[in-house]
Parts: sequence; C-alpha cells; structure tokens
Amino acid sequence: MAMKKSRFSGETTLWALITVLVCWYLLSLTLKVAFLPSPVAVVKNIGLHFISGGMYLHLLASLGRIAVGIAFSLLLGLAVGLSMGYFPRFDRIFSPLVYLLYPIPKIALLPLVMLICGLGEGAKVTMIVLIVVFQVTVSSRDAAKAIPRETYACLNVLGASHRTMFRRIVVPATLPAIFSSLRVSMGTALSVLFFTETFGARYGMGYYIMNAWTRVNYIDMFTGIVLLGLLGYALFAFIDGLHRRCCRWQPFGEKQVGEGVSLGRLAK
Repeated sequence: MAMKKSRFSGETTLWALITVLVCWYLLSLTLKVAFLPSPVAVVKNIGLHFISGGMYLHLLASLGRIAVGIAFSLLLGLAVGLSMGYFPRFDRIFSPLVYLLYPIPKIALLPLVMLICGLGEGAKVTMIVLIVVFQVTVSSRDAAKAIPRETYACLNVLGASHRTMFRRIVVPATLPAIFSSLRVSMGTALSVLFFTETFGARYGMGYYIMNAWTRVNYIDMFTGIVLLGLLGYALFAFIDGLHRRCCRWQPFGEKQVGEGVSLGRLAK
C-alpha cells in the first residue's frame, strides 16, 4: 500500500511560511510599535549574525538538550511501557505508580530538580525526561495491551521466546503510537526547555530570547523566537520522517494498534 504524502512537503512548508510572514509584516505595519519589528529586519538579522553573532551556538545547545532528553525518555519509557503492556503482572505493579506521578505538572518539580541536579545541564535534561517519559510509557503500554492475544498464537506454536515476541510483534505494532506520543510531548518539552534555559545557562534559545528582552533588543528577541520555532518544526519533521521510514506498512491516519503487523511480516 502506498504511503500518503508527508505533511512536511516543500510546497506546504513554503505556503505556511509565506502566510506567517505576510501576516506578521502587515501587523507590524499596522501597529508601528518598537516591540514588533518587521520580519524583514528579523530575517536580515539572522542572515548577518547567525554565525558571527553566535546564534548557532544557542541553537545547538538547545538541540543537544532535547536530543539527550528524548533519548533517555525513549530508553526508559519503552522499557517500562512495553513491559507493562506485555506482562499483566508488571502492569498491575507499576500502573498505580504511573497514574500517581503522571498528572503532576512537571514544571512544579523544577525547584526540586534544581536542588538535586544543580543549575547545569542535568536539571534541563531531567525536566525534558520527566515530561516525555510518561507520554512514551503510557502510549506504548496502551498500544501493547491493545494487541489482540491471538496475534501471538503463530509464534507461540513455534515456541518463540519473549524476546522474539517483542521484536516481531510488540515493537512494530506499537511504533505508530510511540511516534504520536513524541509529537504530543515535543511541544511541551520545548516550552519547559525554554523556561529552564533562563536559569543558570549561558547558551540556549531560552537564554538568548530572555537576554535580548532584558537588553530591549526586540529584533534579537524575535530572532530567537523564529529560530526556536524553526527548531520545533525541524524536530516535528524529523519525527514524521522516522515514522514514515519505520512504519512503511502503515499510512498516516490509519488504525495504529494491533494492525501494524501482518502475518506476512511475522513470517519474514
């Protein structure tokens, strides 16, 4: 079955960018206030100072924190979530703990995290992990539990191990739900990253934007906002690309659980 066209195609991206820039430009002309510079000035500022002004260092710092946080979240969240979905006893033990901790606003834990991890990189990465790991855990658990038990029958007859069950059935069937949870949690993770980068940081888009604001340099401030938005867009596009590559059997928008693995795929 042919996969649907990516939502991040060049044509759709161009139209979205043009729409935002035109609305922004018209608004800046209408209001004529210092705190809303023209997008022309902001784009020009990026072109002139992205390298020489060190903007790329702030962007790379934020990207690195997001990448490390997502990596740890996936390792921990998938290990716990898939085990909860596959082993009923494991689910009964850990579900109450997850339900107790998941609803807590993670930003409320920032003072505690800073007391434990300090003001450095550890606190920033930990906050990202706290946000993303529960999304991954719950999504992967629910997706694994939704797999019909008869799906395992073919490999059970052949005496397959739990490792084979995970590799052939559980992981492929839950991948779409995992990517969806990453999309949902990515926006929140970026928001919290921005907040944490205003404390004890010299690099990062949060620091860059707030520093420009305190200097009343609105062009630099909007430059940071634009770069942060582009970073978020790039991360969403990257997740969609991985989704398309890792879930070739399933077009976007179709059922995600229990139907991601065909008998033909199990036989490979």
